[in-house]
Amino acid sequence: MSRASRLLGWLILAAITVATVAPIGYRPVSTMPVSIERFSAFAALAFLLSLGYPRRRWQILALTIAAAGLLEAMQLLEPTRHGRLADFLVKVVGCGFGAAVALVAGLLWPRLAGTRGEAEASRVS
Repeated sequence: MSRASRLLGWLILAAITVATVAPIGYRPVSTMPVSIERFSAFAALAFLLSLGYPRRRWQILALTIAAAGLLEAMQLLEPTRHGRLADFLVKVVGCGFGAAVALVAGLLWPRLAGTRGEAEASRVS
């Protein structure tokens, strides 16, 4: 599960980066409010990376928050985009939520979060 979580987490970060810094015309659009999209994307990112790196949850939280800040700042370089503090704060809350859900999942289902050793996990399977 950790490998899949790691891979999906890094792929989501790449997708978020492209969607965030590309010109506004290339931004994917859904029917959800934009704040929900931002929150969900960063919650999923923090959740997957926290599951993938269970012993580095604090570092993952810091990384995802830093990524949110950097991506908001990078939007200032694109004329059709804008970086806003309110957008950054929504992303930060999403990061915290995703990391918290991963922590709870790891406490309730240790195998899901990879908190057992790899050798023990392979013996159980």
